[in-house]
Amino acid sequence: MANINKTSVREEMDRLKAEFQRQCAEKLLSQESRLLLLQSVFTLLELILAIFLEKKTAKTNKNSSKPSSQTDKDESALPHKGSKGKGKTEAVQAADNHRITETTSISEVRYCSDCGEELTSVPCLSHERRTRIDIQFEKVVEHVDAEVKACPTCTHTVKGEFPADMAGPLQYGNGLKAYAINLLVCQMIALNRVQKAVKAMIGQMISEATLLKFVLRLHEALADWEQSALEELLQNPSLNVDETSLRVEQKNHWIHVYASGDITLKFLHRSRGKEAIEHIDIIPRYGGVIIHDCWASYLSYTHCGHGLCGSHLLRELTFVVDANGYEWANDMKSLLQATCKTVSVRKRKKLIKKEYAVLQQQYREIIARGEQELPEIPAKPKGQRGKMAKTDAHNLWERLKNYEIAVLLFAKESHVSFTNNRAERDLRMSKVKQKVSGCFRSAHYAQAYCRISSYLQTMANKGHNPLIAIQMALSGRI
Repeated sequence: MANINKTSVREEMDRLKAEFQRQCAEKLLSQESRLLLLQSVFTLLELILAIFLEKKTAKTNKNSSKPSSQTDKDESALPHKGSKGKGKTEAVQAADNHRITETTSISEVRYCSDCGEELTSVPCLSHERRTRIDIQFEKVVEHVDAEVKACPTCTHTVKGEFPADMAGPLQYGNGLKAYAINLLVCQMIALNRVQKAVKAMIGQMISEATLLKFVLRLHEALADWEQSALEELLQNPSLNVDETSLRVEQKNHWIHVYASGDITLKFLHRSRGKEAIEHIDIIPRYGGVIIHDCWASYLSYTHCGHGLCGSHLLRELTFVVDANGYEWANDMKSLLQATCKTVSVRKRKKLIKKEYAVLQQQYREIIARGEQELPEIPAKPKGQRGKMAKTDAHNLWERLKNYEIAVLLFAKESHVSFTNNRAERDLRMSKVKQKVSGCFRSAHYAQAYCRISSYLQTMANKGHNPLIAIQMALSGRI
């Protein structure tokens, strides 16, 4: 939101007033000079009015990046009756510790309920089936007793070998570990409640430290998978990137997400900007197109292409229309929406060269009209430091003008999406996790959460059940 520099505005008004009074006293003010001074006053008032209207216009999730959780609910936000959710079809695959016990019984007809005739020998015409599905919790306890013998020849004591996966006196199986990790990471249940859920299943309390060891073991088991997924990600033609805050050790950290195709990778860093991007080292090595929300740190990398999120632009254009009613903003919004609809129904997901040239011409005409419609920004007074305050409309217009290629790239390249919603969806559950847990007490566990949730989201994109995916990782069968 733009701010009014009260000192600069007052100084400008005082200067114009003093100049006007001086020239009037000296009778040096011609009719043209009076009109020029009056025009300067009108320009200043128009700028103040534009900023005032922006401040008075409420921002919601419809006209800004403000999340829906911080926006007052209205009827349009409620789900429509009869609507059905869509999601990826999960692969039909059973876990190692999964067992189905299915029985079928026959309800015989022995006598006619009307006349009492015996029907035992009458052949059956058809069957009508009713089914009951229930869960029976079964705790599987496996004991391995190693024999201890004394050799009669050399009196040496010999002990039988235990299985490789039973290194200590008490072990928990991968099924139980997968169940606990699924509750912690996928279902985002608090650690204390996971303890209670596991106890309700097996009748035995598992300590928080043991549950956290399950998480760290999976984190270590996924190290090779993360590296191979990263290398595969670098080969894709486009990449959705975004970042969101996460509280770790009572300090603000940032989760950076990189998503393309079926792959989602998340990394934790203390910084949000270029320092984190360089440390993660994906964008510096990437040669495709990164799709983002115009964050300056991303735009500083000129060796790769850029695509700006259309959803962010449409919301900002909606705010400009709501606040000031500018025609250029309304026309730009309509142009982007119509182009997105046209591209989405195309088999090739892009415009032909002739259509793209027409789109560019329309885009530039709207930008030219916007320059005439927006109020002028007064020149910065001599000696004043910093930039002059601009309205949100001015800032958006300049961004649309300077990054025309990035804004319209979705219509030119089929692999560039109109929005960056993919990255935002992949980050959304991290905010839910923070609301449930409050914050992570250790950066090590926060990093483990990022890697595990990256793996589970990637496997979900491929249609794998999370319980099966976790057991595959723990047993080394990714």
